[in-house]
Amino acid sequence: MPLFFQTCADGATCAISAAIMNDVQQPDTGLRGMVVPVTPLQQNCSILWCTNSNKAAVIDPGGDLDNILGAVEQNDVELEKILVTHAHIDHAGGVAELAERLSLPIEGPHPEDQFWIDRIEESGSKYGINAQAFEPDRWLDGQDTVTIGEQMLSVRHCPGHTPGHVIFHHAPSQLAAVGDVLFQGSIGRSDFPRGNHEELINSIVTQLWPLGDDVTFIPGHGPLSTFGHERQTNPFVCDTALGRA
Repeated sequence: MPLFFQTCADGATCAISAAIMNDVQQPDTGLRGMVVPVTPLQQNCSILWCTNSNKAAVIDPGGDLDNILGAVEQNDVELEKILVTHAHIDHAGGVAELAERLSLPIEGPHPEDQFWIDRIEESGSKYGINAQAFEPDRWLDGQDTVTIGEQMLSVRHCPGHTPGHVIFHHAPSQLAAVGDVLFQGSIGRSDFPRGNHEELINSIVTQLWPLGDDVTFIPGHGPLSTFGHERQTNPFVCDTALGRA
């Protein structure tokens, strides 16, 4: 059975989270993908592609563009756009260069993240990332949809980690790319400028949980998980911790 794959640090390719990804990778979902950890912060850049058209999108190309493009070539897919969950340096540091290099449109994040786009060069200097500000071809909001080839993904606005953070959800495969909103066993930081802990918790409860316990999510860092698993075990947002048990 086909699996969801991740490019390992040594450049090899290894299967990850096979048990929870089996349903996502059934042929009739129309979507497949790869995770490529990038930047010194090991951010999970995702490449998702439509199996019918072979068109692909790269989500959060924070840097290490040669590694990302190598994964694209390895899977013999055609990049058609860049999707951005939020404008922190490890997620958006390579957006401008990749868009210019391949003439790709940029979709996302929400306009409230202009604050972070404006300071991305300054942020990059702290981590040795040569980043440039960018102008999205399309800003995104919570009622929007985006397409990858013939596949449609819904957009949810999830402020808290940053004010303009969005996530992408593909209902047929029960897969979500959530950036730094939620992690396996943790949640995104809210102590950055314009972060808000209460907004972050509210985003998780009102925007992620209604998508369903069976949704597998790709976080911005670390291993994949499911919303159901986090509702049971995540000490920050499990039902017991939030008084919902």
